[in-house]
Amino acid sequence: MADAAAYAAKPWLALYTPGVPSTIEPAARDLLSLFASAVARAGDGAAIHYFDRSISYRELDAMSDALATALVERGFAAGDRLAVFLQNMPQFLVAALATWKAGGIVVTVNPMNREHELMLMFADSEPKALVCLDALWREVVEPLPASVKRPQIVVTTSSRDFQSRNDARVFGASAAPVAVAPPDLLALLAEYEGRAPRERARANPDEPAFLVYTSGTTGVPKGAMNTHANIACSNVAMAHWFSLADGDAIFGMAPLFHVTGLVAHVALSWALVAPVILFYRFEPGLALDALIERRPAWTVSAITAFIALMNNKAATPDHWSSLKAIVSGGAPIPPSVVEEFRSRTGKYILNGYGLTETSAGVIAVPHKREAPVDSASGALAIGVPKFGVDAWIANDEGEAMPVGETGEIVVSGPTVVPGYWRKPRETAESMRSNGFRTGDVGFMDAQGWFYLVDRKKDVIVASGYKVWPREVEDVLYTHPAVREVAVVGVKDSYRGETVKAVVSLKSGAHATAAELTEWCGKQLAAYKRPHEVEIRDELPKTVTGKILRRLLK
Repeated sequence: MADAAAYAAKPWLALYTPGVPSTIEPAARDLLSLFASAVARAGDGAAIHYFDRSISYRELDAMSDALATALVERGFAAGDRLAVFLQNMPQFLVAALATWKAGGIVVTVNPMNREHELMLMFADSEPKALVCLDALWREVVEPLPASVKRPQIVVTTSSRDFQSRNDARVFGASAAPVAVAPPDLLALLAEYEGRAPRERARANPDEPAFLVYTSGTTGVPKGAMNTHANIACSNVAMAHWFSLADGDAIFGMAPLFHVTGLVAHVALSWALVAPVILFYRFEPGLALDALIERRPAWTVSAITAFIALMNNKAATPDHWSSLKAIVSGGAPIPPSVVEEFRSRTGKYILNGYGLTETSAGVIAVPHKREAPVDSASGALAIGVPKFGVDAWIANDEGEAMPVGETGEIVVSGPTVVPGYWRKPRETAESMRSNGFRTGDVGFMDAQGWFYLVDRKKDVIVASGYKVWPREVEDVLYTHPAVREVAVVGVKDSYRGETVKAVVSLKSGAHATAAELTEWCGKQLAAYKRPHEVEIRDELPKTVTGKILRRLLK
């Protein structure tokens, strides 16, 4: 940690609930050993619930053995990469485990990616193999230009495998599989049933388990090298932090291609020897059904997903009754949304903060505590540093800022990745000797609570004044008609930049642009007030539910 008296005392230690555990060392520092321990402890227990199908730990172990054998026989070797181009489905876990058993690295691919993104990722990671949805193979991969270097080994799979419910809300009306040329996963599993690689690889804790690509908002996406040890440390700290116990079922709302899903759903379920509940992709009605049917104990997702569930007409407090902890990450939460969620569900959303490069959450509200609201800015605290994490606020030179001063959030600890895949310059810029530069602006109060102001790159400079979009968004969220909002800067010939708000309204609600502008004018300085308000049916989002400001500029 930076050498500064304000941080040396770590005032947040007094906020830890129920206190600092005697150890947060993971029982296994690599994910293969973590999974093997779960198989040994509860082989016949459910590892996955997927619609109307449950898959045991022993079955998952056998299936991944079979796929690993098929990969090795087709030339997959230690150090090779396997790209997973799938939704939240059992095949994702089968493919990941098989990759490690064959000595490889998993490259996670957003199933919304199309030709341009896929070409960039293939060129950077050079995957030897690909496990892909049959529809994505036909629509995205197969049509790629001949100049693109494709994976040598391709395995396709159907969205309808491992279950028979075929819910039309996510799969559509047709139940017919997509005809494709590459080998089918189920066929390979049948062919290699009962077999395992002759020399099963032993995972090195300090080697990458996953290459997880950043969103690429500032250029070509970068592959963060999330090591086995990074993820093992992250999930054990998470289990302690939120007071989770063995067997606590995990509700898989976050996408598995994202670091949150990998750590807080996949690896955490193995650490707890618990089932992860998957339902292909997020759809509010389907998610509500699964909450009632499976009764999970824990979930984490973006606040936009919780807003969608809260506003669904079918939602009742009973849907949430089994959950010990509900956590939101990925974007700041307006205090008004947290309170509205509590009034409707009886549950408090715990705020959290993390990045791909920190292997998910590193700052979070401790279990059974509530985040304070900063009286000056109205921001809800994102939490305090979790077990084993150091965090501080730094100036442009990397020096610790005094309590209450705004600067860049810097993080260090065992969950920070060693770097970006084949990008030494970008690695050196961000992963410095005294901490990872997050690119997020925030401050810390005297009790040790951290507050997120915004992304450095999103600041709006209007007539020389800095406007942080999050502050304006929080005010708009307090309007009773507003469902979602994003604030961006747009060019202005007089001011240089001016503030624009893009808003979606709750079902059945009404508000005009002038009304929303007036609402902000009563609570914000004139230079922060939106000079333009656009009302849309929906705002653009990532699959993780984060609103894409850059597409609105």
